[in-house]
Amino acid sequence: MPVVAPSAAYPRAVLFDLLTALLDSWTVWNAAAGSEARGRAWRAEYLRLTYGCGAYQPYEQLVEAAASAVGLPASAPAALEAGWERLPAWDGARELLQALRPHCRLGVVTNCSRRLGHRAAALLGVDWDVVVTSEEAGYYKPDPRPYQLALARLEIPPAQAAFVAGSGYDLFGTSKVGLRTYWHNRVGLALPEGAPAPEAQSPRLDDALPWLAGFGSGH
Repeated sequence: MPVVAPSAAYPRAVLFDLLTALLDSWTVWNAAAGSEARGRAWRAEYLRLTYGCGAYQPYEQLVEAAASAVGLPASAPAALEAGWERLPAWDGARELLQALRPHCRLGVVTNCSRRLGHRAAALLGVDWDVVVTSEEAGYYKPDPRPYQLALARLEIPPAQAAFVAGSGYDLFGTSKVGLRTYWHNRVGLALPEGAPAPEAQSPRLDDALPWLAGFGSGH
């Protein structure tokens, strides 16, 4: 892994949600479902299952159960996995990671199986310092344990790290852990009921760079 020289203003590490903050998984889910409306219904049911299941249950099984619950054919989950290698990066994702690489250690905390999570992380072309999946942590986000596992592997305390979220639900977990959070709110979703507000949010990833560059300046 690359040697990173700490920079006073940057956090020592930046952790990212993967499938919503850095990669546009919505497009692949919608294509597998056959339409945006069916894809969003499927994804919403999948999220409901993950947030309610407690200890980790196999990701692929939850995806299949959610597809069945919203009336999609058994071919939909197979189509989703077939499209996995084509998960597109959001505009600005690779540029942000490249800009941070000299200053921060970089990691992923993702709600996914180990197999699919590591495959998706590899699409960004980054030599990650840590990749933590829900399967490895034993729980789905926003349970605190996936974030805590990533920090433990990096041996960095929460106060010296930042999190870039793709879902407002991450804010439940990061607030419990003590991770200052930027919400890449791509489509302008409402903050989930009861969720703490992010420290910063924007529909653009490149707006995260000045926030991270001033992380240690007391803003």
